[in-house]
Amino acid sequence: MSERMLEADSMWLEYDGQKILQSIYIKLQTGHITALLGRNGTGKSSLMQMMFGTLRGHSQSVRVDGHYFSHPYKEQGLISYLPQQPFLPSALRVGHVCKLYGVEFTNLCEHFESLQAFEHTRMADLSVGNRRLVGTLLVLMMPVAFTLLDEPFAALSPLNIELMSTAIRQQSARKGILISDHAYEDVLRLAHETYLIAPVGRSILLTDAGSQLAEYGYTATKPTFQMKKRGE
Repeated sequence: MSERMLEADSMWLEYDGQKILQSIYIKLQTGHITALLGRNGTGKSSLMQMMFGTLRGHSQSVRVDGHYFSHPYKEQGLISYLPQQPFLPSALRVGHVCKLYGVEFTNLCEHFESLQAFEHTRMADLSVGNRRLVGTLLVLMMPVAFTLLDEPFAALSPLNIELMSTAIRQQSARKGILISDHAYEDVLRLAHETYLIAPVGRSILLTDAGSQLAEYGYTATKPTFQMKKRGE
């Protein structure tokens, strides 16, 4: 399978005259996991929505393999997006929702055996954690080239974060994945590249994320683990 590339540039967003994003550039590649970090309010979620095509900014350009898409989400097999808020139909059963997303229920259970008992359970009857778990897995496993994950570890236990990280690594073998989460150390363990949105609304591709995150005031100290080197 040939490598594919998604580029988002000239991403500019303002609210009531306040600049949120300014000339943002970010690149995703199939086979790579890319981290998107930044303080609260720096526009990470808005950037993902603009890349997905559901939010229009003052200017934006999203290209895949050099071709421009005004609404990427409308292109079959191109992109999926996990929002922070609940998005699955609460009245439908888990197995039915899986079919709507083109994902086999058994594929979810390969990573999380605890879900096996819920195939015929309505989404509304799941715990908050399990609803988030099912939603994240469905978006992650959709047959698309690129996946955007906004807070995929939210409401997950430490064990489930480890299991979800494994699922993300496996899926990255065939797609490009963008992750934003406040559990930044878990994100950095996965990432091949890391972008930081600075408070001025500009994107910075970090060459040494461990040191630079502290320099830019995102963390107080360097991460305590050995980070993945770019290209690994």
